[in-house]
Amino acid sequence: MAMKRGLITLSFNKEKIASSREYPFNIPALSNFSSLEFHPKVTYLSGENGMGKSTLIEAIAVSSGFNPEGGSRNFNFATRASHSVLHEYIRIARAPIRHKDGFFLRGESFFNLGTNIEYLDKESDKKVIDDYGGVSLHEQSHGEAFWALFMHRFSGNALYILDEPEAALSPTRQMAMLTRMHELIQQNAQFIIATHSPIVMAYPDATIYELTEKGIHKTSYTETANYKISRHFINDHENMVKILLGDA
Repeated sequence: MAMKRGLITLSFNKEKIASSREYPFNIPALSNFSSLEFHPKVTYLSGENGMGKSTLIEAIAVSSGFNPEGGSRNFNFATRASHSVLHEYIRIARAPIRHKDGFFLRGESFFNLGTNIEYLDKESDKKVIDDYGGVSLHEQSHGEAFWALFMHRFSGNALYILDEPEAALSPTRQMAMLTRMHELIQQNAQFIIATHSPIVMAYPDATIYELTEKGIHKTSYTETANYKISRHFINDHENMVKILLGDA
């Protein structure tokens, strides 16, 4: 049996918190949990806006050695220090075998990542952009640039922390993303993903945590609010639209 690798558990050291009324400790979901277990393949963070998914996944990434604005562990650019201090209050337990590579993807700063790659390529003969398909990320659509990252930069034996990757991907590309994830997981990659998308969240062998005002709870795919709402809307969209528009 192969030995585990990557992230195993997260522990939240609440005793260090000076005030539970300050951000990010005043986020209900974050104030009501003490630990999480990571699946060796895929761990999802699901939940409504404002529940702390991005804040938590950012803290996991920073604690794992990634730049707060995204990229691999080699990136250290900074355009605006907007990340929270949550990473200072969590402890990540890792398996004896570490991943050789990794990447933190956050859509809101992906533009800055592309700019930093262009800056680095001016300073070096070896072009960083070659690892991303060879075409400037600024010369592609947002979705194409995201997809180039998945297809060219991502490889096996790596840790991938993704914050709402569906933001730039069509439903078709989101389904293709599952296929790409599976290829990489078979090569010992591990994914931790914050998402609203029922498509992205559909990987069958995964752990799903839902963040609510009551805390963080492990749940099943079909029990997540995002799945239930999407299914209900698609199956009864005419009546749902009438209700939303006040015509019911």
